[in-house]
Amino acid sequence: MHVLLAIGTRPEAIKVAPLYHALRSDPFFSVTTCITSQHRELLQQMLAFFDVRPDVDLQVMQPRQTLADLTCNVLRGADQLLAQTRPDLVIVQGDTTTAFTVGLAAMYQRIKVAHVEAGLRSFDLQQPFPEEANRRLVDVFSDYLFAPTSGAADNLRKEGYRKESIFVTGNTGIDALLMATEIVRSQGHPLPVNLPAGAKLALLTAHRRESFGEGLLRICQAVLKLLDRHPNLHILYPVHPNPNVQDVVQKQLSAHPRVYLCAPLEYPGFVGALAAADLILTDSGGVQEEAPALGKRVLVLRETTERPEGIEAGVAELVGTNVELIVDRATALLQGSEASGPVLSPYGDGLASSRIVEVLDRTTVLRRSA
Repeated sequence: MHVLLAIGTRPEAIKVAPLYHALRSDPFFSVTTCITSQHRELLQQMLAFFDVRPDVDLQVMQPRQTLADLTCNVLRGADQLLAQTRPDLVIVQGDTTTAFTVGLAAMYQRIKVAHVEAGLRSFDLQQPFPEEANRRLVDVFSDYLFAPTSGAADNLRKEGYRKESIFVTGNTGIDALLMATEIVRSQGHPLPVNLPAGAKLALLTAHRRESFGEGLLRICQAVLKLLDRHPNLHILYPVHPNPNVQDVVQKQLSAHPRVYLCAPLEYPGFVGALAAADLILTDSGGVQEEAPALGKRVLVLRETTERPEGIEAGVAELVGTNVELIVDRATALLQGSEASGPVLSPYGDGLASSRIVEVLDRTTVLRRSA
């Protein structure tokens, strides 16, 4: 089977990496790896760390391009590539513009599509935007729906997708996290900040489009209030390069002596920071999965989430961008006044990639023998 793997962003590179290696280690598969470079510097870091070697780069990244520009550029490039390579299957991951558009190009050419991390839903097209629309649309034209959890599979069944196309595999992001944790432990990756004795560390990531403007401003205000309330608290904030994020964050937080603003960390450094953090504040979908896998509870800086399993398991909590709620809930976690019992991840056991390969092996044999 000739498989084309599409990767556009840093999160995709992370979550596709273990699947890339699983496919390449199985002689049944011939793999073409295409990067769109929807992200460039961030993507290259991940590819190098996980030893993923792309065969094709569509090079679509342009400064300040609109979503329409990005979509058109990826669609045009993917259409030409698929016409040249004619794979049997295109695999896309998650909810990015790359995943949606490469999947769309494959559907236009009647090439089968597999969606890794299918079935996630926030049920609000504005949150996250445009990711909620992207992931719903990819599911529509996918032949294989690899759901990370039973809840995601339930969403697909309720929407009328054929049960024969739905497979619960766990999340490949947990596969990648466990791989990376072992590498970090063996190599050693110091934190990008020197903490004084007795200090507590909060790891903050916030970059979603729906938080641009007032939402991000409120997050920064909450951070400043937390620092006032907790003199031993230090904040590590890897800041996304998008000017809509940089402009607000630099203005609000750069002068505070216990806030450490840095460029997005390379994945091993981020894994190390995640493992070391006493408090995690994020609007990232991936971090919602990663933190519980490392035994951490997380406060989600969004109004809705397509990952309700963490909320239901008590390892994640929605706080939105409400200043007082962020401060109160973060204080409770820092003081240990409410968290009790072990943190158990509902998102996977590190074997999702092998399950996906097994499904593709098995179903292909069955279809050829039918």
